[in-house]
Amino acid sequence: MAFQLRSGAFAEGTAIPKKFTCDGQSISPALSWSGAPANAKTLALIMDDPDAPSGTYTHWVLYNIAPALSSLGEAVAGTREVPGVGTQGSNSAGRTGYVGPCPPSGTHRYYFKLFALDANLQLKPGLNARELQMSMGGHILAQAWLMGRFSRQAPPG
Repeated sequence: MAFQLRSGAFAEGTAIPKKFTCDGQSISPALSWSGAPANAKTLALIMDDPDAPSGTYTHWVLYNIAPALSSLGEAVAGTREVPGVGTQGSNSAGRTGYVGPCPPSGTHRYYFKLFALDANLQLKPGLNARELQMSMGGHILAQAWLMGRFSRQAPPG
């Protein structure tokens, strides 16, 4: 079985509902996955926007996820340690936890990338996406992703 990431809130390539964006409540959507390698020791999640004007913008960094988990509920708390879930890092806004899509204008793509790792890295809270990716180097067994889109109109001016 292939490693797959899904959300009940939106399907691959479709619009992310307003509720999960800066125009709504800016809460994380529920996610579920299947097919993680049996020898995975931990999972890690990065959500980013490669279409941001100043380069890739990281919206969410979550790691030290127990491989026995197969889902995340909606509205994961914005704390560094999330009991029963994992450890959160810093997004591009410099905050811990999820920050919803908020493009200045146009349609952007948002990638939720889930990594299955062969080692329990026990990483400290607060890592940014680059630090997490460096720590995961050589430990990625499999990757699953889900892409959603969100559009906003440019403000008049």
